[in-house]
Amino acid sequence: GCVVEAHACLSGPLTMGRNNFVGHGSVLGKSPQHRGYRDEPTTVRIGDDNIFREFVTVHRGTVQGEGETTIGDHNMFMCSSHLGHDVRVGDRCTIVNNALIAGHVTLYDGCILSGNTAVQQRVRVGRLAMLGGMGASSKDIPPFVLQQGYNCVTGLNLVGLRRAGVTNQAISALRQAFRILYREGRPISSALDRITQDLGGVAEVAE
Repeated sequence: GCVVEAHACLSGPLTMGRNNFVGHGSVLGKSPQHRGYRDEPTTVRIGDDNIFREFVTVHRGTVQGEGETTIGDHNMFMCSSHLGHDVRVGDRCTIVNNALIAGHVTLYDGCILSGNTAVQQRVRVGRLAMLGGMGASSKDIPPFVLQQGYNCVTGLNLVGLRRAGVTNQAISALRQAFRILYREGRPISSALDRITQDLGGVAEVAE
């Protein structure tokens, strides 16, 4: 059920599940752009129902990582986006045009990287988080937040939360946790203690 358009390159070792679309000029599974790579047989593993539009690049893992770049299901990679070696992508992520994802990055389910964004090596982007256009991150992005510019968390990704079916009660609790952590000027340890005490029973807050 996969569709591979003209001039795409699939290079192994690579495995791909069902119903994936690979647009023309995309390159999946080429060797990592890593100075320490010595032709080891590392891999890319791709799940089902992913869309790779024109000129997307996805590189294999390295032995310095876990030897594998992995992509889950129902993700969309728009034109000219790049996934470096040893990246882990969950399900239903959206990677917009020209987004650059360095090696060893982890993208959790449903996150969005907007156009012309960049994510530094080993950063984790939390579930349903969104990095706004032209933004960059050298630090982990917590779940459910909107980040803009350079490492600047500006609010909750309310549109993404509602689209994902998160309850109003959970969103209200996340608002309170966000205010405590980012707006009240507390030291992080004090803010986390307060959040745990007041809101720790809400699964989304705990996450």
